[in-house]
Amino acid sequence: MSFLEILLIALSMAMDAFAVCLGAGTAGRANGPRSAFRLAFHFGLFQFLLPLVGWLAGVTVERYIAVYDHWIAFGLLAFVGGRMIGSGLDPNGEHERLDPSRGWTLVMLSIAVSIDALAVGLSLGLIGVAIWYPAIVIGLVTGLMSWLGLRLGGGLGKRFGKSMEVIGGLVLIGIGLRILVSHLLN
Repeated sequence: MSFLEILLIALSMAMDAFAVCLGAGTAGRANGPRSAFRLAFHFGLFQFLLPLVGWLAGVTVERYIAVYDHWIAFGLLAFVGGRMIGSGLDPNGEHERLDPSRGWTLVMLSIAVSIDALAVGLSLGLIGVAIWYPAIVIGLVTGLMSWLGLRLGGGLGKRFGKSMEVIGGLVLIGIGLRILVSHLLN
């Protein structure tokens, strides 16, 4: 497998993480270098690890995961997106602000944006591709795209305010729906 093919796979897999980070940045939820590092690092780490897990899991486990992985991703993204929308619509700003770079929210988002990486790892294993190099490239590209999404989103959030928080929540729900629909129609 050529570097260009691996890079294209990595970029396509990083788009969900990029969109989530764009939404988090616009909502002002991941301010500062520590939050940006945590999100970019964890998204990249999970995108690195889950292809390894998929590659190791083999065909027997994949059929059990494939039945509900899209529902898990949708549920996690819809939950976080719904909380963001609620916060953005709260006129008093008293709604609990959910920091996507901490705790279980960070873990849930990391899993949600990386769940397709299991299938990619499995596919690479089935065609006999060594997994380490692609997994490293996928993780690095995802980390970089996540950081870029946070930077771009931060600028949009400063410019457009709370309405971007609602839009960010809708984007997360939209990503979850896209994952769900693509799996159900496939």
